[in-house]
Amino acid sequence: MSDINALNQLANFRAGSPLASEDPVIRDQALRQLVRSLEPSKPIRRRVSDLLSVVMALSARTRRMVLPRVTVDVDVFTPGGSRAVHLFFPDDQ
Repeated sequence: MSDINALNQLANFRAGSPLASEDPVIRDQALRQLVRSLEPSKPIRRRVSDLLSVVMALSARTRRMVLPRVTVDVDVFTPGGSRAVHLFFPDDQ
């Protein structure tokens, strides 16, 4: 019986948040208050070094995307001479 009661309570649930309000003015005001509370209290000071690090990271990422793929052959043998490691990678081509 408790499952039916829980389902009835869920079916009769009404949101009490102003964000769920039918009135667009109340909803917009609540959204503005939420966004205002998420903003930092002090403005974030950006330094030139921050900008430079972002530019360098983007440059390195772009360079890696443009360069051709590299293949690496790995040969590892047991003391008896048989191959000790087998690596299988899917062919992307």
